Amino acid sequence: MKNSKWQVQDAAELYGIHNWGVDYFGVNEHGEVTVKNRPGQGDQETPLLNIVKDISERGMSMPVLVRFEDLLEDRIARLNETFAKAIKLNNYQGQYRGVFPIKVNQQCHVIEEIAEVGAKYNHGLEAGSKAELIIALAHLENRECCIVCNGYKDEEFVDLGLQASKMGFRCFFVVEAPGELDLIIRRSRALNIKPYIGVRVKLSSIVGGHWNATSGDRSIFGLNITQLMELVERLKQEDMLDCLQLLHYHLGSQIPNIRDIRSGVLEACQVYLGLVEEGAAMGYLDLGGGLAVDYDGSHTDDTHSRNYHLQEYCEDIVDVIIHTLDPKGVAHPDIITESGRATIAYSSVLLFNVLDVANFEPKHIPEKVPEDEHQLVHHLVESLNAANPDRLQECYNDAVFYRDEIRELFKRGQINLRTRALAENLFLQVMQKLLSLSPKAPRDLKELQKLKDQLSDIYYCNFSLFQSLPDIWAIDQIFPVSPIHRLDEKPQRHAIIADITCDCDGKIDRFSSPEGMQRTLPLHHLNDDEEYYIGVFLVGAYQETLGDLHNLFGDTNVVSVRFNEDGSYEFADEIEGDAIADVLTYVEYDPRILKERFRKLAERAVKDGNISASERQQIMTAFSESMQGYTYYEKE
Repeated sequence: MKNSKWQVQDAAELYGIHNWGVDYFGVNEHGEVTVKNRPGQGDQETPLLNIVKDISERGMSMPVLVRFEDLLEDRIARLNETFAKAIKLNNYQGQYRGVFPIKVNQQCHVIEEIAEVGAKYNHGLEAGSKAELIIALAHLENRECCIVCNGYKDEEFVDLGLQASKMGFRCFFVVEAPGELDLIIRRSRALNIKPYIGVRVKLSSIVGGHWNATSGDRSIFGLNITQLMELVERLKQEDMLDCLQLLHYHLGSQIPNIRDIRSGVLEACQVYLGLVEEGAAMGYLDLGGGLAVDYDGSHTDDTHSRNYHLQEYCEDIVDVIIHTLDPKGVAHPDIITESGRATIAYSSVLLFNVLDVANFEPKHIPEKVPEDEHQLVHHLVESLNAANPDRLQECYNDAVFYRDEIRELFKRGQINLRTRALAENLFLQVMQKLLSLSPKAPRDLKELQKLKDQLSDIYYCNFSLFQSLPDIWAIDQIFPVSPIHRLDEKPQRHAIIADITCDCDGKIDRFSSPEGMQRTLPLHHLNDDEEYYIGVFLVGAYQETLGDLHNLFGDTNVVSVRFNEDGSYEFADEIEGDAIADVLTYVEYDPRILKERFRKLAERAVKDGNISASERQQIMTAFSESMQGYTYYEKE
């Protein structure tokens, strides 16, 4: 039921859509979450619900990961064009050369799109393994794009990169550990190919945020200053100091505070100056990642946010380099950033439907409790009748005491199951009444927030947290969550979201809001014969790569959407999610052997007279069809 006082802008504020959605996501007058068709090129918007309906008509089930190619294209364009503007404005003499870290999203369609769109900006790729280097070499056609090779490198890795340099790629080997230099020198001599060498340095600067373990002296990767000088001396001995052209550092993939970014650039510039003074050729300064995503929309230096915009980020980097290097007369280096999270996060949305709801409301309570019921049950009734705004705490304490006493008696067999059920329902009735009276209370109930959380609903949804949103489980990452329709109705329920895995950790129970972190999410009641859809936004970074097969739920269906100039859209690519047979092979089962084993079991049942031969055929058909079915819940 629509509330005449409730407006769609109230919903946009409640879910923070205009804060975390930048100018990509909004809400239309019908209460539907929309995505901009061509960001920055007009006001055409497409409701996500329309996309869901089109997906359904094509025979694909929820959950679905929707990738918006236009948003990815826009992120790459904004990053490069904002740096270009800052460079021009400050008369900076170097160029910007971004690279996308393949590890952030290794999916083929994503890398193809990045390589194609990035070609016009000389936007390259970062590879942290041999497999990723192969991906980079197969996708980058523009030889002006940089390839940055991080991570541990064996002989095969180095040889492949050297051959790439010979082909005309600017392929940098970033020395992460002291022993790597010997290998690079040895293989370059053997192949007679001059290498592009970079070095990763450990800065003393430490940043805030989840992923700050790569900053400071205890960073796992990189050389300290002593090791850096040893590398310089070794290159001098080998007459290869001119190969050292790039300085790299990485303080974290999500740096919320712009002051930390400035501090890191300042320290790195001093190291860069020192390398130039030692005679290294230099020419490239790689700042690693760090450009943050404002997941909670608060625009602060909170872990899940950032207190700066892209323009400030670019201008501050350029400004620090100029003011550090100019007094020493050192040429401005080309700037490289490995912005993966900020490039890809916005372009993917996970959509799923709600399957069921569990609430904590009293049920089946008689109008009058029988007089022969246990005295503690009658005490609960008294607590219910006595509840008023002036006695919230007292009634709460009494009800909890009586409920706990009843549970203890039940454990000792002194109260039967029916009495226990009645008591539990009466207790819920008391708690619901206290909650309804709390706004009128002269003072807060101490346990009010705890009570709200305990009485909130559980919405069971068709997805696997561990497969599609692993960072929520692993590191308490916050992603924006919102229903994608019915936002013209005021949500009357408060809930947590549970997935369909058999795991108590498979839930979302921390949500961002304009008032700060909340333990529940406002949602609508379910309507009969109508699907209710929820979206989790900004999930493009890492989630697909990190997902696991908890309960053997596999990859979801994926749809890539591209918008046309007239505001329409098309499905540029459709990828079916894993079938049950697919995920079984991932864990070393052979579907053919499983089918044969089941056939023998069914044949034995025929022999034993449990089923007929025709029934066996029906059972085998059902078994085979299930093997090819979607791993997630499919409605008939």
